[in-house]
Order: sequence, then structure tokens, then C-alpha cells
Amino acid sequence: MHESAVLAHPPAQRQRRLSLIDTRIVYCGDCLDQLRKLPDACVDLIYIDPPFNSNRNYEVFWGETKEKRAFEDRHESTRAYIDYMRPRCVELARVLKKTGSFYYHCDWHASHYIKVMLDQILGAQAFLNEIIWCYNVGGKSKRHWARKHDTIFFYAKGESWFFDGAAVGIKRETGTKSFGGKLGTDAEGRRYQDKLVKATGKYYRYYLDEPKIPEDWWVGINSIQSQSAERLGYPTQKPQALLERIIKASSRPNDIVLDAFCGCGTALVAAQNLNRQWIGIDISPTACRVMAKRLKDVCKLREGEASWRAGRGFVVRDLPWSEEQLRKIPPFEFEGWAVIALGGIPNKTKVGDMGIDGRIYPVRALPERTGAKAGELDFMDVWYPIQVKQKDKLGRPDVDSFEAIMTRYDRTKGFLVSFDYSSDALAEIGAFFRKSGKVIVPLTVREILDEEIARKLV
Repeated sequence: MHESAVLAHPPAQRQRRLSLIDTRIVYCGDCLDQLRKLPDACVDLIYIDPPFNSNRNYEVFWGETKEKRAFEDRHESTRAYIDYMRPRCVELARVLKKTGSFYYHCDWHASHYIKVMLDQILGAQAFLNEIIWCYNVGGKSKRHWARKHDTIFFYAKGESWFFDGAAVGIKRETGTKSFGGKLGTDAEGRRYQDKLVKATGKYYRYYLDEPKIPEDWWVGINSIQSQSAERLGYPTQKPQALLERIIKASSRPNDIVLDAFCGCGTALVAAQNLNRQWIGIDISPTACRVMAKRLKDVCKLREGEASWRAGRGFVVRDLPWSEEQLRKIPPFEFEGWAVIALGGIPNKTKVGDMGIDGRIYPVRALPERTGAKAGELDFMDVWYPIQVKQKDKLGRPDVDSFEAIMTRYDRTKGFLVSFDYSSDALAEIGAFFRKSGKVIVPLTVREILDEEIARKLV
């Protein structure tokens, strides 16, 4: 890269630049629709990691609560995947500033086709790096070479762009390896060590106090594993250190970072922690709610219009709000929406869950410590089951099944969620209370949408 192509670093006291768009927003919906609402050239850095599903059904865990959902394969072939991504990448290129950078994270499934597509959209001259992110776990096979790397394509939209490799430079090791030359200090007080180049007989000088600029072959950042402290359970979750490297190198404080497939929200958390402005988009309502929880828990941000307008929080926009919309989303999405809306914890499994879609833990039962190190809540005996039915009218057989769950686990209270209830179902709920003293609380989707559930959760 020529030095003239890189924008000068801003002074440390640089004033926050005026933004053309609102930031600290998570949009729920197809990013194609959401991106079309953004003006041209308004984003400084784009990172995306779109899922590629190859004739498989995935079961995906969302968030720290380890909610699992299943979703059908959207991309039956590489061509279908590229056809799906092309118009979205066109919109991403449009909203990227002329001085902006674009990172596309992918694996072996379609990387070569993605490169061709991006060259067509952004121009082959805009391509800067094919970054290879190496990790030393996973990828075992006896039939082919173990797959232990991802590819990240790095593009710059215009003739000049911001890049600060020193911000993510690797400290040179000193005193551990001999370069075949002397250690010394030059006239400016900089420490150096010389390396002998045998082919020429000359020495190459390394300045030891200057960081080594990372190459396009990245090691030292491992993939997320089951024992990782930051693990949320999402199978393609990327480590926060990886996103921090990209954001540090290709953006400045208060620059706008966009992730249009933000999944479990790692890019948003990294951007927030590094004092960048950010915008997230995801098609999953459940993912957006879990992202909101993560931003609150990890970044200590407040959610809501008032806090957002005061510059102290964020908002989630365009979540499904009508009964009609909620009837159309996949069943596991609907279960996740309902459980999270009640303040519950979704069940870890959807198959063989014994009829329990989630649990509510009363405030008095929660431990003082929170977070992953505090441990799971399964050991706690004070909890109420939640069962969610995406039905127009829940009937008596459903109530009978839930009564069996209440009896099996000896729960004093439980919650049912449906769009409505038959008169027989409501009558059976009353009869069960008179017979056992156990309370079943029937909640409708309308009551949840209208936030009329507080009095029933007591």
C-alpha cells in the first residue's frame, strides 16, 4: 500500500464528526430493505459475516441464555447464495463512504465466488487483501486436509482510506531470538537489532520498540470453543478480539461501523467498547432481542428511546409488533420472542424439552452474581415453566398436557402463551387450581404486545 493512499491519523482530541444517520440502533429485518433506507456514502466501515447454509438444517443457540432455534436452509446452492448476496452487497457498497473499508468474512464454501462478485461490485482495483485467519482447533478429518482457516476479503471503496496497522501491531520479541547482529541504540534513542541477510551479506535493521504490522495471515486469535469465556453458543460466533483488530485498524473513534448480518452482535459490542458509532441489522427478531440483552449486560448500555436520545443508550427498531406478523414467523422464533418478552430464559433444547419452552426465575431466587462465571441457573429450584403455542386458540388438551408438567416438576405456578384460549381451556385452568392449588396463568399475544402482563407475572 502506498503511503499516499492512507488517510492521516486524526489528533487525539478530534471533535466528534457530524453524522448523516442515526447510530446505536439495531434494525430487525432483511438488510436489503433496511439498507435501502440509508443515504449514500454514510458509513465508514462495513463488516459482514453472512451465514452460508449448504443443504442442511442448523440448530442455532442465540445469546447467553442458549436459546436454540432451527431454521430452514436459505441457500440451496452456491449460485443461490450469490444471487441472495449480490443485491445486498450492491446496497452495502452504496452506503459506504468513498474513504470507507469493507470486510467480508467467509469460509471455504463460496469464498472464490464471493471474491468475483465483490470485484464486480466494488471494482478489482478496490481489493486490498485476502486475509487468512488461522486457528488451531476444530477442522478434523481423515478424508481431506483439516480446515483450520477462514477468509476475510478487505476492500477499500476509493483511492484513499483509513488504515492504522500500528493500532493492532504485534510487539516484537526481544532477547529471545538472535538475528545474527548486534543490539544497539541509534542517535534518536531508538533500540534496534540487526538481522544478517546471508544472500547479500548485509544487515537488515529491526527497531525493537516499534510494533510489527500484522500481515494478511492472522494467528494468535483462536476460534470460539465450548470452554471460551465469551461463548454464547452461536455456532459461527467470532471472537471479539478478531472484530477489535478490524475496527481498530480500519476506523477511528466515532466512525460509523455497520454489520448487516450481526447475528449475536460481536461487531456491535466491539465497536461500542472502542468508542465507535454503530448500526446493526439482523433478520431474526429473537437475535435482535438477544443482542439487546448483550449490549445491556456487557456494554452497560440502556435500551429505550429516552436513553438513546440522551446519548446514553440504544434502541431496537422494527421488531414484529402485530399479531399478524407474529403468526408468520417460524415456531422456534415465536417461542423465543414470547419467552424473552416475559423476562424468562428460553429452554436449551427444542426437541425433547418435555413441554417446557422457557423458565421464569423470580427475582428473589436469582443469585447476586451474574454472567457466565456465576454459573447456570439450572440448579435453582425456584422457577416457573413457560409453554408457548403458536395457535389461534389453545384448547383443553394443551392445558391438560401443561398440568402434567406442573405436577411432574411440582411447580406452584406456570405460564401459557397463545393467541387466544377456548372456553374449555379456561374452565380447565380454573378447575386445576381448585383441585391442586397450582396456578396456570394464560397470557395472550395481545396482552404481551400491549404490555398488560405485569400484573399477571406477580
